[in-house]
Amino acid sequence: MTNHVGEYREHGYAIVRSVFSADEVAAIGAAMDAVYTKGVAYGRSFRHGNVFYAVTQRPDGTPHVPMAQWPSYQDAVLDAVRLDRRWLALLEPLIGRDLKQIINQLHWKLPDRSGDFAWHQDAKSRRPAEAYRNLASSYVQTALAIDPHHPGSGGMRFIPGSHKGGMLQLDTAASLGRSPEDAALERVGLSPGDAVDLILDPGDVALWSPYLVHASGTNSADHLRRLYINGYVRAEDCDRGEWAFRGGAPVPLGPEPALVHYEQLHERPEPHFV
Repeated sequence: MTNHVGEYREHGYAIVRSVFSADEVAAIGAAMDAVYTKGVAYGRSFRHGNVFYAVTQRPDGTPHVPMAQWPSYQDAVLDAVRLDRRWLALLEPLIGRDLKQIINQLHWKLPDRSGDFAWHQDAKSRRPAEAYRNLASSYVQTALAIDPHHPGSGGMRFIPGSHKGGMLQLDTAASLGRSPEDAALERVGLSPGDAVDLILDPGDVALWSPYLVHASGTNSADHLRRLYINGYVRAEDCDRGEWAFRGGAPVPLGPEPALVHYEQLHERPEPHFV
């Protein structure tokens, strides 16, 4: 873990191998499978407070869950992972010991050429902007690979160093479901030839800047591609989110959810279809 800080600051991302064991990954994968099954049973997008199941329809009409947000409110295994002290060991040199969490998210790509994400920067989604300060140096996105993550399985692609340009005028509207286009990079002065593939084995972790330009393609492999994403922010620089670590100690979820992204959290907290 000693080299990831320099790599992150220079390239906008870093990879740390074998952070979680095979047995741990199997347990996390089983928890993810249960969440997926629950989302499919809903049949359409569903929300309960901060918990959200994005449900789409496959070409044959069956439901698919490309993403679920904040499953940790409902699943103890996934909740324990987000508070694992190994995250603190990775994050403390970058953003400190007092951390809130903005992203707690599961992603699934089925082996049927689904799930493209166009080129984008995560900073675009950190809204409202006034709730986030010093975003470039206070926020780190992380991803834990549950399945082999590579170009064939629709893995992510990064533009190294693109985080140094700050917010770029990428066309990021409805990036989910849109294929990455070279022209989108060229319009903001980036070269498609600089793109690198993120290759992870199960248990590996990637960290990246909210300003890093990235995308992902289709899953044409013969296996599922699952990814567990958690985004952490220095607490003093963010007015939103659930506490994750305070003084280096894990902070359990409280009896009432904190405001994260769902603006109607207090007006409409009840379970409902979207």
